[in-house]
Amino acid sequence: MDNKSEAGALDVRVLIPIERHKTLIQRFRELPVDDSFIFINDHDPLPLYYEFRSIYGDVVGWEYLNRGGREWKVKVTRTEASQGRTFTDISTLLDLRKAHEGEWKQIVFHRYGMMEQGDTMEIIAEKDPKDIHGIFVNKFEGKHSWIYKKQEPGEYVVHITKKVKSGLGEDGFSVVNEFDIRPFPPTERHEMFYKAFADIQPGEAFEFINDHDPKPLYYQMEAESKEPFKWEYLQKGPEEWKVRVIKTKG
Repeated sequence: MDNKSEAGALDVRVLIPIERHKTLIQRFRELPVDDSFIFINDHDPLPLYYEFRSIYGDVVGWEYLNRGGREWKVKVTRTEASQGRTFTDISTLLDLRKAHEGEWKQIVFHRYGMMEQGDTMEIIAEKDPKDIHGIFVNKFEGKHSWIYKKQEPGEYVVHITKKVKSGLGEDGFSVVNEFDIRPFPPTERHEMFYKAFADIQPGEAFEFINDHDPKPLYYQMEAESKEPFKWEYLQKGPEEWKVRVIKTKG
């Protein structure tokens, strides 16, 4: 592939987030037992580790070769043969029984942010993921469905479907900052975005330009931000995505 580094590592930083997951999941599917591959990402790909384990079972060797900064390098090994789960009625599976509870929100909302309208995620947990449910109710009311497929001691199965895309607008604001994040590395783009949001007051807005749909950033903000905001697409691709972010009054 043309995005391999000189050392043979697969550099997925050149791909949009959902394509990174698709590429690496396919790569692991084709990986023989005891073989490995190395990939490079621009942030900690921990949610992908749990997605691998959810789909293929406890056969995933995961070794960090470099942590932090703009380059996270991971060596992935298939330790045993496994059939892997194929999907018909869902888009992906996250078995939270394989993850620490403190990481549930990061895993679920990172993956949810990549889902398209109509996609369904299945999550499995040992106990009722009511904290996750509460965030969906508060942040995505009317934009998703949450259906319990199984509620038994030790096993809760939930299907979460993304029902609508987001494109929110609001009048009565002032745009106080505009910037283009395309020339910057992905890690710096996130820092620029969060700094711009922290710098504006309620009733103010900023606009930024990106080279792909920053939808995962929107859902991360929805899950984590303690301050209300609106998100409006001014332009949707194919090469330029322009978004207005408004800090609303509580």
